Amino acid sequence: MARNIQSLERAAAMLRLLAGGERRLGLSDIASSLGLAKGTAHGILRTLQHEGFVEQDDASGRYQLGAELLRLGTTYLDVHELRARALVWTDDLARSSGESVYLGVLHQQGVLIVHHVFRPDDSRQVLEIGAMQPLHSTALGKVLAAYDPVAHSEALEADREAFTARTVCEPEALEHILDLTRARGYAADVEETWEGVASIAAPVHDRRRMPVGAVGVTGAVERLRQGGELRPELIAAVRDCARAVSRDLGARRF
Repeated sequence: MARNIQSLERAAAMLRLLAGGERRLGLSDIASSLGLAKGTAHGILRTLQHEGFVEQDDASGRYQLGAELLRLGTTYLDVHELRARALVWTDDLARSSGESVYLGVLHQQGVLIVHHVFRPDDSRQVLEIGAMQPLHSTALGKVLAAYDPVAHSEALEADREAFTARTVCEPEALEHILDLTRARGYAADVEETWEGVASIAAPVHDRRRMPVGAVGVTGAVERLRQGGELRPELIAAVRDCARAVSRDLGARRF
């Protein structure tokens, strides 16, 4: 059995102590409560402080939980609220479109799939929750890069791989696509990431009108296109789904 990493266990215990006791604790209090030498406790606290997980009061020298923990916790809650609000609408979209539906959020310079509804047929499919998709070539990624300033920077600063002959990698061409995405309210991926596969996606906003994710359909090119163009009823269905989820998140303008 693999052994736990002692320094991480001590750091976790320290965070729990700060979360459950007095608002601020001194070095001696923390060290004695956890049975640690002061030097050891100070080294862990210094690292946690550097990462933003712990803050030290200048006047008293006491420690408290830092803002970075709040940010991580808020992100966790936001993703789970997003997924919970999207469940019914993404099921409806899969049923009406006959295609797979994905819900994605920005994560580590890519798109993290947080919800996946199977195509409603008897074909063999693999659940892709937890999978990562690129920002620059997928419909979900282009939506995030178009509406989220952080995703926009990451899409332009990252190394952009050409997955197929259709993948757009040049910065100026990608910027044009992102401008077009914002202008029409949705993004498309026609064989830019996988041969024979197309996707349509639209942005999801929260009550602060901030982009918190993207929802889209993915399927075979011949099913998503008609006469060489993406089917307008699919585009409308994806945008309607995104608006519905946004409204449920409190974005009243949708």
